[in-house]
Amino acid sequence: MLSRILGFVRDILVAAILGAGPVADAFFIAFKFPNVFRRLFAEGAFNAAFVPLFAGKLEEENGAKVAKAFGEQAFAFLFWVLLALLIVMELSMPWAMRLFAPGFMNDPAKFDLAVHLTRITFPYLLFISLVSLMAGVLNSLNKFAAAAATPVLLNICLIGAILGLTPYLETPGHALAWGLFGAGIIQFIWMFWNAVKNKMGLKLGWPRWNADVKTMVMRIIPGAVGAGIYQINMLVDMIIATLLPTGSISFLFYADRINQLPLGVVGVAVGTALLPMMSRQLRGGDETGAMNSLNRALEFSLLLTLPAAVAYMVIADPIVSILFERKEFVASDTQATAAALFVYALGLPAYVLNKALTPGFFARGNTKTPVKIAAVCMVVNIAFNLLLMGPFLHVGLAMATVISAWVNTLLLAIFLRKNGYLTLDSRLKNRAGRIVGACLVMAAALYGLTLLLQAELVGSQLLRILSLCALVGVGLLSYFASVFLFGAARWSEVKSMMRRQ
Repeated sequence: MLSRILGFVRDILVAAILGAGPVADAFFIAFKFPNVFRRLFAEGAFNAAFVPLFAGKLEEENGAKVAKAFGEQAFAFLFWVLLALLIVMELSMPWAMRLFAPGFMNDPAKFDLAVHLTRITFPYLLFISLVSLMAGVLNSLNKFAAAAATPVLLNICLIGAILGLTPYLETPGHALAWGLFGAGIIQFIWMFWNAVKNKMGLKLGWPRWNADVKTMVMRIIPGAVGAGIYQINMLVDMIIATLLPTGSISFLFYADRINQLPLGVVGVAVGTALLPMMSRQLRGGDETGAMNSLNRALEFSLLLTLPAAVAYMVIADPIVSILFERKEFVASDTQATAAALFVYALGLPAYVLNKALTPGFFARGNTKTPVKIAAVCMVVNIAFNLLLMGPFLHVGLAMATVISAWVNTLLLAIFLRKNGYLTLDSRLKNRAGRIVGACLVMAAALYGLTLLLQAELVGSQLLRILSLCALVGVGLLSYFASVFLFGAARWSEVKSMMRRQ
């Protein structure tokens, strides 16, 4: 939550100083480029293969020693593969940019700026991927705080860069690019220190091929294909967005940043905690415990995600306007971004549910089924991108993303159920309907208050901020009051689900 709050501060500054123009588009491409590969190499296939194996070794005799040795082998493998990729990409960046941002070629200045900024930001991939591996190690030890704090460091670095470096560099985009580069180094030092503190400091050596590494690689390959398919979706969105009018990339970025608040706080947290937990339960033969963990993760996801999605749809325009509309970010930018946020909100429950459903396969070492599902979703996303980009421009890209996300959710649930990995218990079924009812009460309260605050929402900066705070406060109060009134949750259960156990 602290990371997301600082992220909003960062995005407010970026919107005010960069706006939604060509420099902003170039930086957002440079920002997304290493992050697309990060999700492929670190948060995707690698950790999906590494964490269950590492968590399993912790349960063996001399588990900590055996697990640490395996962690060092994985660390070496990831480091040398990413270093080779980094060198290749730095040398071939102009050609890569022609492939991934073809729309920029019509504007040589924007194209050259995107190449230059991406060369600065791309080393972030190496550092943050190693950070993700060490986070997997600590998460398997039930140490979650250090990894959860790393995005805080990223936002502090970017805020410091845009405020401190902008006056001394060519553009604010350059300041942010160097801020991202520095953030990778700081995040790596932070996680390494925490790993050492927990007696899991991983030493770098030459990669060695043995049975454990072979098993990991064999699990990575289908996982990499699956994660790669998802990243192809992201790249296709990025490529098509460069072909749309200037600002389209920025509109989607700002809308996605707001949408990432519940996804980052709830979805990532659920997936991060669930994978090692289910891996240990299944390793111990506790199928019933694993099924209960999955049901509670789904319940927790719905409890905190559905109200966020409804709120975004009801008050999308005030949120975007009050957060971003100042200086370089004008009213037309607000309308374009709010439209994208409304659509993204429709898919928010699906994004979070996917984070909860996927560990049901990965904890059992099954990476092939999610790959096949991801392939179907890639085709769906590309088809709807091409179909909707013409009439709806950047909003059409958001629509395609949402449709693909819901297809992914439905297919994951169907195949989990078919394989006997998912049975929705009576508590989840009962609570889901009550959560929906609480969301409808909240939506009515928000809509009514929006009508009452029409003048304040377009008044002075202070009045607008206070109005947004009022909307958020009333939304939270009406939702949670309804949740407890309808019996959708009990306070003791909420506290229990929040605990690490």
